[in-house]
Amino acid sequence: MKSLKKKIREEATVLSPSVIKVDSFLNHCIDPLFMKEIGEVFQERFSDERVTKIITLESSGIAPAVMTGLVLDVPVVFLRKQKSLTLQDDLFTADVYSYTKQTENKISIARDHLGDQDRVLIIDDLLANGQALKGMVEIVQQSGADIAGCGVVIEKGFQDGGDDLRSEHIRVEALASIHSMSEEEITFKEKDVTR
Repeated sequence: MKSLKKKIREEATVLSPSVIKVDSFLNHCIDPLFMKEIGEVFQERFSDERVTKIITLESSGIAPAVMTGLVLDVPVVFLRKQKSLTLQDDLFTADVYSYTKQTENKISIARDHLGDQDRVLIIDDLLANGQALKGMVEIVQQSGADIAGCGVVIEKGFQDGGDDLRSEHIRVEALASIHSMSEEEITFKEKDVTR
């Protein structure tokens, strides 16, 4: 996705060889028209998958997931990182470690929002080591639903998460796949990763 790569090159900040800050357009400040374009690209890539539901993880995955749900015309459910007074019992859960925040979270979704009749598309903002996506895959498997695939806005292709998921025969579509990054330069894989 050329416009995404352009935004990454112009607006992202590389904090270390493995940490990129994209909060000016993806996971803090949201450009709705650009996010709609992201949703449309995911819709094009997954239109053959008969998706009935999209799931994502709060909070950074919500914007691209909602826009994808809008163009695919399917419901979007986001998994919680913390329990609330209204989300206590009858849950599917998985443990997920966040390298960026250095915390372990128990992610959860109410069982009545996901079932064996669903064909689920998982959407997230970033894919590095794959812990968040693996946790969401585990929850979809617990529910008995089918996995249509995983759509990520940015994949750090130099880390193992995407390869690990693909080795389990899970379709992973990245709109931009970073080959390497430094304060001076961000390079992308020649062709964005598809299957």
